[in-house]
Amino acid sequence: MSFITRGFSGRRGDRDPRLPPGQTLVSDWPVLSAGPTPDIAPEEWEFVVTTENGRHRWGWDELRALGIEDVTTDIHCVTHWSKLEMPWRGVPLDKIFEHIETSHDYVMAHSYGGYTTNVPLDDLLDGRAWIAFEADGEPLDPEHGGPARLLVPHLYFWKSAKWIRGLVTMPSDDPGFWEQNGYHLRGDPWQEERYW
Repeated sequence: MSFITRGFSGRRGDRDPRLPPGQTLVSDWPVLSAGPTPDIAPEEWEFVVTTENGRHRWGWDELRALGIEDVTTDIHCVTHWSKLEMPWRGVPLDKIFEHIETSHDYVMAHSYGGYTTNVPLDDLLDGRAWIAFEADGEPLDPEHGGPARLLVPHLYFWKSAKWIRGLVTMPSDDPGFWEQNGYHLRGDPWQEERYW
C-alpha cells in the first residue's frame, strides 16, 4: 500500500530571489515518501550502473573512494517547499561516469523499495548531481533516503531518489513512478514543471 507523508510549515513573507515560482521557504526538512522506509545498512548497500555495454558495481567503501565532495545547495519540492543553502556530502556522478561509456541520453534511477524516476543524463553530469550520504553535517537518516540518495538539486526533489541502488541508461525518456502518475518528465522548478 502506498502512502504519502505530508505536513510542513513555511512562511511567505518577502520573496527571496532564490525561491522558484510557487515555492515557500522552510527551515525544517519535511519528510515525504511514496511508500515504507527501507532499512539498508551501508555494508549491505551497493550501487550499480547498467548500460547497453554492461554493469558497473560499487560497494559502500568503493563508491566513497571515487572522491567525496562537499556541496551547499538549495532544494525544491514539488509540494511547494524549498530549503536554502543546505550542506551535503557525496560522490559526484561525474566520478561515477568517468569510465562508463553509453550512447543513451537518459537514465532510470532505481531505489531500494522499488521507486523509480527518469532523468536526462545531461542533468546528472557537469557538477550537477551526487550520490549523497550526508546532509546538514550528519549521515542521512533512513527517512531522508539513507544510507545514500541521489541528489539532483536543480530539479524538483522527487528526482533526487531516496535509497538509491542504481541507474539504468535508456535511449528514450521513459517515465518513472511519479511521472507515470502525471508528474512532469523533467521537473525544472524555475519553469514550474510540476505536471504533464
